[in-house]
Amino acid sequence: MGSRALERTAPQTRSNPLTLLVALVITFGVTVYPQALAAADGSADHGAAMLMFWAMSAGYVSGVGYRPVYWPFRLLFSATACVLAVALAGWRLGIPQG
Repeated sequence: MGSRALERTAPQTRSNPLTLLVALVITFGVTVYPQALAAADGSADHGAAMLMFWAMSAGYVSGVGYRPVYWPFRLLFSATACVLAVALAGWRLGIPQG
């Protein structure tokens, strides 16, 4: 391992209790009531599930205060991404399928 790899460290951050709470609510909500991510006909809505699980992941990562080193991962796992993914999942679940 070169010295350059050792120099690359993530900036210090603080935890974000709101996004951690969002991640916990998604985790427990989907565990207790998985039908929340189903379409009107009862089939699985994979797009909404993907968005909710992205929000859950981003919520855990940003909620515990971890900040990825590389910027693409910072964007994908930020508090803003968590909120955006929840909003998109809610919008998707509100669209009538048919």
